Amino acid sequence: FLCFEGVEKIAEKLFSHGGEETQQAQEQVATEEIDLVAYEQDKIKGAIRTDFVLSAEIIVIALGTVQNHPFLTQAIVVSVIAIVMTAGVYGVVAGIVKLDDAGLYLVNHSKGAGLQRSFGSLLVNVAPYLMKVLAFVGTIAMFLVGGGIVVHSIPAVHVIVEHLAQLVTFSGAHSIVPPLLNGVVGVIAGSIVVIVVTIVNKIRGKSAH
Repeated sequence: FLCFEGVEKIAEKLFSHGGEETQQAQEQVATEEIDLVAYEQDKIKGAIRTDFVLSAEIIVIALGTVQNHPFLTQAIVVSVIAIVMTAGVYGVVAGIVKLDDAGLYLVNHSKGAGLQRSFGSLLVNVAPYLMKVLAFVGTIAMFLVGGGIVVHSIPAVHVIVEHLAQLVTFSGAHSIVPPLLNGVVGVIAGSIVVIVVTIVNKIRGKSAH
């Protein structure tokens, strides 16, 4: 799913259809032709779906590392990871999402020019660029994590990746090559899933007509 999401994001950027749809949605929002609440709720649902799958995969990976330990140890490890992920990672993500709102709040509650207004304006101006950087980094992370799961789940692919990593002889590359190869596998796996999903959707569309 992570690989699929990553390739889908790239496809939306590369092909005009995704860009046109995004531009049309933005124009509709700007002209208030659609319900802003419904538009935001649709975006939130997509984010929740991705976070849910990512959380499930993290829990599965965590259980895999302690599968030979007693049940109590497994329960403690999963609980600690769940708490850290919820309060830490997703807490930080929620803070970043609300960064521009915080900046706007500071600007609106500032008394004219001053440090509070300047800092609020800085947050408002920086937030869009920060979100773009995080989206780029997040897409790469999808391929690295998703590709790593695929590699470790298919023994034949895991052997090939290990063999290719051993062929690299120059210093410092042994720790970099495996993650890069995992990312390549993630791109390939995601591309296959996107192609299959596209074909299925087209077939279902023709059947509906």
